[in-house]
Amino acid sequence: MNNLLNISPSPHTHGKETTRKLMFGVVIALMPALAASVLYFGIGAVIVTATSIISCILFEFLIQKYVLKKPISITDGSALVTGLLLAFNLPSNIPVFIIILGSLVAIGIAKMTFGGLGNNPFNPALVGRVFMLISFPVQMTSWPVPAGLSTGYTDAITGATPLAIIKEGLKNGESISQLMEKVPTTMQMFLGKIGGSIGEVAALALLIGFAYMLIRKIITWHIPVSVIGSMAIFTTILWLVNPGKNADPMFHILAGGVLLGAIFMATDYVTSPMNPKSMLIYGCGIGILTVIIRVWGAYPEGVSFAILIMNAFVPLMNKYIKSKRFGEEVKNG
Repeated sequence: MNNLLNISPSPHTHGKETTRKLMFGVVIALMPALAASVLYFGIGAVIVTATSIISCILFEFLIQKYVLKKPISITDGSALVTGLLLAFNLPSNIPVFIIILGSLVAIGIAKMTFGGLGNNPFNPALVGRVFMLISFPVQMTSWPVPAGLSTGYTDAITGATPLAIIKEGLKNGESISQLMEKVPTTMQMFLGKIGGSIGEVAALALLIGFAYMLIRKIITWHIPVSVIGSMAIFTTILWLVNPGKNADPMFHILAGGVLLGAIFMATDYVTSPMNPKSMLIYGCGIGILTVIIRVWGAYPEGVSFAILIMNAFVPLMNKYIKSKRFGEEVKNG
């Protein structure tokens, strides 16, 4: 009589995938972007990534062992993924102590406070990133120029990101046509030769990771495509209405963290919706909010804020937007 019977709704299915396999699948998908970051930013990218990963894993271990007194779960790969994604949202010259503080916020506050993996309402890496941006705005917005764009000395020269150049230039009364001469070309942005966070600068590398995750069925297409598609539509409308004050859609998609956010951050299993219809709404919300923040907000970039805002709506989506129940009768007429 001591055995408990767990009852749950049908259908009951089992799969071969585990949390560990899925997480390490994401890690593999992030490797092209990591390789590109090391190529462009050198040892700085290595230091930032290693510090972030080690800090996240260590804080999760210490909190589970000494605070929550729960079984240690660092081998499931979730802390590793959080550390990688947090690093990808940082400049390659940021001081180590700031990375450690951001890791503590990401794991200790955004994840473990709510009970650990599967319970956190907001993406931990983005919570850590936003905390660092608000607390250390100067260090978080000093972007090293990748080798080859200036003098060739990796991590030696800092400059504004393309989004920041456009934002500041429009504020000073310059036109888009003038400003586009100051930013990298579309091909440079696609290949990654732009200033920015270490993991967002190589669109090609991120798309390779996207293809890998789709093939492995780690994620579905719904969220990334709806984020990018809604941004493309919204920015196209703005561009057509006033091309002198609004950049074209390709610039918005390739500049900044859109691809990193849409492919790797917004698709987080815990903080994203569970059914395709909700995923499309969620993705469109992220895309629209990102454009609103970029065009009319105080920050040149808005992906992180947009994802966190939409994270807050996920419980409502999961409750009120549901897929058709298995075995439900379809009424004609």
